Amino acid sequence: MIRSPRPAARVRLEIPSVKRELEFLERVRASKKLHGSWLQAPHTVPQFRAFVARSRDERFASFFVCTAQSSELAGVVNLNEIVRGLFQSAYLGYYAFEPFAGAGYMSEGLGLVLDEAFGRLDLHRLEANVQPGNTSSIRLVSGLGFRLEGRSPRYLKIAGRWRDHERWAILRDEWPKKRSVR
Repeated sequence: MIRSPRPAARVRLEIPSVKRELEFLERVRASKKLHGSWLQAPHTVPQFRAFVARSRDERFASFFVCTAQSSELAGVVNLNEIVRGLFQSAYLGYYAFEPFAGAGYMSEGLGLVLDEAFGRLDLHRLEANVQPGNTSSIRLVSGLGFRLEGRSPRYLKIAGRWRDHERWAILRDEWPKKRSVR
């Protein structure tokens, strides 16, 4: 576990591990319709184990968003391609699992990850690339203070198609919660 939840917290963060393999794969199966053409989560044992192994690489930081009360997996947040030095930046990826989607768990979990990114991980900038039609995801990042920087045509190949994305970003000094622990 990364840190204890605050008294009113509904979620906590956990480092991905193989102990969650069966639960994770079942959540991915149950969320197939939710994820649709928005993303491709690891859905086989080898893919899940590669995800867990990759999360140990210094260029990545992955977090399970778990419910504080029952410890169920509510979602995943990834900091991808962390670049150090003068850049201090990463790409942000995330997805919720059914039945927790749309209930605020990811907003709270992503807030905790922003605390980690701008605190312990000492990052300066995070960028989230979101398909324009994914209004739930756009509401999530804009509600946390990310700003729209532009549009990238045919940015990522998802579900067999190159898809346009909007670039949303936030800097450490823009993080509205100002909760980062140094």
